[in-house]
Amino acid sequence: MNRLVRVLCSVLVAVPLFSEARVSQAQVSEAQAPATNEKVPTIQGNAGPCALELSVVGTDRKAVYAASVKVHIKYGFGGMRRLDLEAGTNSEGKVKFAGLPVRVQRPPLEFQASKDELTGVAAFDPATECQAKREIALEKAKAQDAH
Repeated sequence: MNRLVRVLCSVLVAVPLFSEARVSQAQVSEAQAPATNEKVPTIQGNAGPCALELSVVGTDRKAVYAASVKVHIKYGFGGMRRLDLEAGTNSEGKVKFAGLPVRVQRPPLEFQASKDELTGVAAFDPATECQAKREIALEKAKAQDAH
């Protein structure tokens, strides 16, 4: 009987130690893997089935964090319905606009991105490509001539 109790106690002590070693190994491997699965911020227009995922990069071709992306959409009969959307990028420079209408007045839509003094534009026509991905390269704004 005593031998059975000793074996059971040793098993009860050994099992948590082995599971702890496995968990720590899993944590080490997760820490070594790059964390690229950050959630892409999505703004819903609730006006249709189309979507556009944008990647905003700077002059050095690196992702731009917290860049502001805006779009003005006129849709419906005679452009009577209007939609102004604005969203910021995540640390990977990505943002997604979903729920965009298929038919818009005066296509293509112009998505304007800006961060500090850098600006960029991406064109998107939902009638020809309903689900799309685009990249916006930010550049210094050109000075306008004063006449």
